[in-house]
Amino acid sequence: MSQLLFLAAAGLLAGAMNAIAGGGSFVTFPAMVFVGLPPVAANASSTVALFPGTLASSFAYRHEFSGFGGVRLGVLTPISMAGGLAGAILLLATPEHLFDVVIPWLLLLATLTFAFGAHAGLALRRVVHMGPRALPFIQFAIAIYGGYFGGAVGLMMMAAWSLLTASDDLKSMAPARVLLVSATNGAAVLWFIAAGAVHWPEALAMLAASVIGGYLGARLTQILPAKVVRHFVIVLTACITAVFFWRAL
Repeated sequence: MSQLLFLAAAGLLAGAMNAIAGGGSFVTFPAMVFVGLPPVAANASSTVALFPGTLASSFAYRHEFSGFGGVRLGVLTPISMAGGLAGAILLLATPEHLFDVVIPWLLLLATLTFAFGAHAGLALRRVVHMGPRALPFIQFAIAIYGGYFGGAVGLMMMAAWSLLTASDDLKSMAPARVLLVSATNGAAVLWFIAAGAVHWPEALAMLAASVIGGYLGARLTQILPAKVVRHFVIVLTACITAVFFWRAL
């Protein structure tokens, strides 16, 4: 019971973080590992726990979905689902000992993306010249990462979109980001459930709390600036990454 309460608290915090600035998976995945779940199962269960919140955000944006830079969401959505499924299959095929080695590096990648990814695409576009035709291929690669691990995957998508298209308004990309992250995670979630990889008591405790946290977080946006929460997430993820590097020694 104490473990379920701990996971519920982590889900509450993660839901609030996702509503304000993102980064909820940086809390839920380590919490699952901390209570004793194997890393692969912890990652799968964490993805399932946070998925309803992302789906709810997609519903909220349903009237604002549109393409960008000449690329249609009708093209990118099935690509994202295929990539998410491929990443989920790859995750469950990864031996636990190998995933233990990979985890710190995935966390480091996600931390750096969360810290610098929002404007990385805009900066790279000044020196790298690529057209939108490459976007479906890069979207598929990012979606594989999303299904496999998923930390900061939404920011990775927006960085790629800024680099490869004429779009530079990050705020206008938010509805597309939420939809395609939902598509990526949705395919992964279906595979995790079908494969029996989800630890349901832990996932459900975290899921219910994350929904509440998402609602409270949306209300807190009127009080707490997103920049403050973002800095908190960066510090938190840097500490978690350091712990996992230490754990791998």
